[in-house]
Amino acid sequence: MYIFKAAVVGAGFMGAGIAQVITYSGLPVVLKDVDQKMLDKGMEQLRGIYQRRVDSGKMSAGEMQEKVSLVIPTLTYDEFSDVDIVIEAVPEVMSVKKKVFAELDEVCPEHTIFASNTSALSISEMGAATKRPQKMIGMHFFSPAHVMKLVEIIPGLDTSQETIDDVVMFAESLRKIPVVVQECPGFLVNRLLMPYLGEATFALQEGAATAREIDETMVKFGWPMGPFTLMDMLGIDVVYHTAKYLGEEYGVEIPPLFEMMYKAGRLGEKAGAGFYGYGDQTDEPVRAMIKQLQDEGKVPTGTEFSWQRLMMPMINEAIQCVTENIAPPDKIDMAMIAGTGMKYGEERMGPLQLADVLGLDVVLAELERLRAQFGNRFRPARLLKTKVRAGHLGKKVGKGFFEYTT
Repeated sequence: MYIFKAAVVGAGFMGAGIAQVITYSGLPVVLKDVDQKMLDKGMEQLRGIYQRRVDSGKMSAGEMQEKVSLVIPTLTYDEFSDVDIVIEAVPEVMSVKKKVFAELDEVCPEHTIFASNTSALSISEMGAATKRPQKMIGMHFFSPAHVMKLVEIIPGLDTSQETIDDVVMFAESLRKIPVVVQECPGFLVNRLLMPYLGEATFALQEGAATAREIDETMVKFGWPMGPFTLMDMLGIDVVYHTAKYLGEEYGVEIPPLFEMMYKAGRLGEKAGAGFYGYGDQTDEPVRAMIKQLQDEGKVPTGTEFSWQRLMMPMINEAIQCVTENIAPPDKIDMAMIAGTGMKYGEERMGPLQLADVLGLDVVLAELERLRAQFGNRFRPARLLKTKVRAGHLGKKVGKGFFEYTT
């Protein structure tokens, strides 16, 4: 099915960004919100993205106006009678999303695809709340949508192959890199990113290193930014809710510092205060929270920090995703590179190729060492043990998660 007209429900930061991406491809898009101020702010954001292109000489003012005129801002569903796809970008609350899709069911034609920009919630559950579960799919853009190339495509249990194919083609028409992943809590990138961000925070609250020391180490490792800079950019509320959800689903512990910061309103850059202070704010309140956790004996102290402590859980989770057939190894690595800018030194490299380069036996030994010190969140994936026992040790022997010429 060719998509002639799209709609985005929710004119917040992500919704407005997605609408801009769609107009840039030349398609008309309906941008709906329930709040006029949010709608105005979303349109202002969309225009701002184009204005920066004009200011840098990448687009003329006339071309900008042509693109902006493709947006139909609205507070109602009046313009939804002929849309081919609707992308929902409302808050990450299942009941809110179900309500939106129930409303869309009543106003959209039968052929309309329902896509959710959720970063973690169940697509199958959303589909079950509609009259067209075969047309329900996850379409997870990464922030900021106009910059990041990756789009995770997540079919639910009832999603038809035709819907998957149509959405992959649509994502490609938006000049994005679609990666189809099986449904699981956190999908792929967030599922892999959260153990990394969580371990950075464990190390911080234990006094193993400061936020700046950890960030500098990981930038030197190859990341475009350190974990605390990234979390402040994403929003501590988003990180906390995602970590809490994944913790409940996978039975893993999450750092208590997340909840303390969330309750204190230190939500990152947007609030002027997160792990770092912005403007006239400082990080002193975070230091006080860490001291409180240590004084109350809620966290160990005197622990070690190393880049291995942060990267090994991510590698291990990637291996677990291979085991569960969430995505094949090449797609897992591509998603992490396109979705996070992951590198090792100067080379773009995902977690599974990194494991091969380090040596799977080395990765296994390091996970066992860290498990002895920190517990079961470092428990090695079964597939890793199997590969090491079979002599599939990575690049040095020509085969690991990938094959190499030796």
